[in-house]
Amino acid sequence: MDDTDLRRRLTPEQYHVTQEGGTERAFTGEYWDCHDDGVYRCVVCDAPLYTSDTKYDSGTGWPSFWQPIEGAVDTRLDTSHGMVRTEVICASCGAHLGHVFDDGPRPTGQRFCMNSCALRLDRDTDPTGADRASSP
Repeated sequence: MDDTDLRRRLTPEQYHVTQEGGTERAFTGEYWDCHDDGVYRCVVCDAPLYTSDTKYDSGTGWPSFWQPIEGAVDTRLDTSHGMVRTEVICASCGAHLGHVFDDGPRPTGQRFCMNSCALRLDRDTDPTGADRASSP
């Protein structure tokens, strides 16, 4: 994607997080305490990343998921800021989304700790979830 186009489409915070590996402040993002049903998509390329069925309250102040949609994300080593972490990026466009840790709930034991501003929630229109069940 063209950098000029990205800077035009994304907010400064979205650009900083997704393109420069930044992190939004805890407890400030739109989705950290969101309990709506739907699919969380990449704010850069709109690829589906996580379903609300795998979201949980980790107490960290960022939206956390115990599992991504199969094939939706990639990981790589992140040694920035004097830490060794596993970075999570969008498999479709390479946007930085957050990090994954091994302190999550069952069944995976993983905590995909994401930045709200890297995500866009495509909310279900039917509160029973029937609309999403029929979607790909």
